[in-house]
Amino acid sequence: MEAGVPSARSRALAVLRVRSRALAVVLLPAALAVVLVAARTTGRLAGAAWGTVTLVVCAVAALVLLVGGVFAAVVLRASPAVTPTVPLSEAAAPDLYRLVRDLADRMDVPPPSAIALTPDCDSWLEDRAHAAHRRGGIAGGPQSAPGAAPVLVIGSPFLWWMRVAELRAVLAPVVAGTGPSAHPDIADARAFVRGLDAAVDVGSRRGLGWIAAPARLLLRLCRTDAAEMERGVAAAASDRAQGVDYGLRIVAQEQVGLAYAGWDRLLTRVALPAWRMGRWPAHLDAGVVSALTELSRRDRLAEGFTSRLGERPACDLLEQPGVIDEATSLLAARLFHGGPAEAGPDWSPVEWAAYPEEVVDRKWRTEAARLHTALDALAGPAGLAGPTGAAGSPGAAGSASPEGAGTAAPAAPAAPATAAGPVSATGPVSAAGAAAGSPAPSGPSGAAGLVTIEAADAAPPAVDGFAGPTLERVLGCLTGASGEGALGEALAGRLSADLAREERAAGAAGGAGKARGADAVPLFPLQPPRSGRDLLADHVTAMVCCAAVDSAGAAPGMDWLDGPVLLVDGDRRADLPPRVLCLVEDGDPEPLREWLSALGVRTEKPVRLV
Repeated sequence: MEAGVPSARSRALAVLRVRSRALAVVLLPAALAVVLVAARTTGRLAGAAWGTVTLVVCAVAALVLLVGGVFAAVVLRASPAVTPTVPLSEAAAPDLYRLVRDLADRMDVPPPSAIALTPDCDSWLEDRAHAAHRRGGIAGGPQSAPGAAPVLVIGSPFLWWMRVAELRAVLAPVVAGTGPSAHPDIADARAFVRGLDAAVDVGSRRGLGWIAAPARLLLRLCRTDAAEMERGVAAAASDRAQGVDYGLRIVAQEQVGLAYAGWDRLLTRVALPAWRMGRWPAHLDAGVVSALTELSRRDRLAEGFTSRLGERPACDLLEQPGVIDEATSLLAARLFHGGPAEAGPDWSPVEWAAYPEEVVDRKWRTEAARLHTALDALAGPAGLAGPTGAAGSPGAAGSASPEGAGTAAPAAPAAPATAAGPVSATGPVSAAGAAAGSPAPSGPSGAAGLVTIEAADAAPPAVDGFAGPTLERVLGCLTGASGEGALGEALAGRLSADLAREERAAGAAGGAGKARGADAVPLFPLQPPRSGRDLLADHVTAMVCCAAVDSAGAAPGMDWLDGPVLLVDGDRRADLPPRVLCLVEDGDPEPLREWLSALGVRTEKPVRLV
């Protein structure tokens, strides 16, 4: 017997003792009521007072039994959370099933009942034999039969990056976990904990709110023992897998860390921009191989890893790796971004070859259009002070000479303004419309960017010296516009509010069919909200890239580790972001102007927007 099994079993018994104590607490009033009734029947407790006490105790006992029965029924019938995965039938991966069964035979443990894939760099066993899963259609087949072995969930990036021998070494301790999982005490303790966890989620429903409190209490009481039980199971599985490819497993663990790094960069830098544009890369798992190869080329610590690529990849164990890759890529978009579960007109796949034109170029032009919409809104009669500090002057807020010196244009008559709400991109808004819109962003950005024009018939804004979507207009507006309360701060706040409004509208349009509670998506959002300054820098960079593509012969491109990039003569230009930050944060356009001049970008030429 492995060293961890006795420890895991003793902890499982401790968890079950918590369940027994909870049952005893529920039965205690009933037992007391039985004693009182028996004593009254035999005449040992005479008097009217004891009759009243007996009736009260019986009523309390009945109420406690009713509440306890309902709680127990919820715990038993509530559906535990199931990780969204891509099921992999034996017909779709006969070689992979054969490899897993061979591992189970070598370690003398029950084989997993099924195999599923997840778009993550991890592997685990998941029990799907709960009766609620069969009733809800969540699981079917051998994996849902009572007492069935757990399902083996494998991270899909492992199949594409690892070699067959490495995958077998990594899966050995995971498959070995089916042995301790079959122990009755451990299985009962796990079922009890998972039932309590599901009951907490049920407690968020109307009319069942009281369920959550006792479920959380019982979870707190058995939390330590449950965690130690899982550690004991993991230790027992690791001991059992010692004799299976132990030396190779040490090397394969290095590949696990490398795969995680490449997968994270691919999702956050490459996939996320596409998801925000309503497109989802159809072959993320194949892309992670390119990303990790590029990482190996750049990182000296990763040298030598690419020599493995000559060996047989684990994805050869699948009959149709392309189909499986597309399914896991769609699931990744759903888990990490909250996209629809199925492709549609507004949620279509994109191939890697078409990514620069269909995602990068469209992303840049969408952000450039949003930037100019914000500039139009802030250049109205109630606009903020421009580089020269003339408040309310459209010319001061939205124009500058090519040399970067702000020149004040004649100011149009300004309508009365208040701080009741944000300026509408299409004109003045009413107080009711502002209340129905997005909340104002907090901090200096929101305070500087919120100006509402009360008069509906206010005079139209004056046309500045660089009207239209030109890069020169952006450079002129941001020249010297740094610091709190300046136009750059107001523009950052405006962009934050506009982007939040767009995301909220998109979420409302696609949220009708979203699940609630533990099944809601996205389960793992990739990035926290960006600051206003970061958004402004991103939008200015997009405007510069559009101008370079339209007037200097540059082209949109994609880097496997950094996402959208600008290509000039086929080479990536990585020196643009510091110059954009110099303009956005310091109001100094000279480094960016020098870069544009060397590239031959015509800043006065209008750019094409979406």
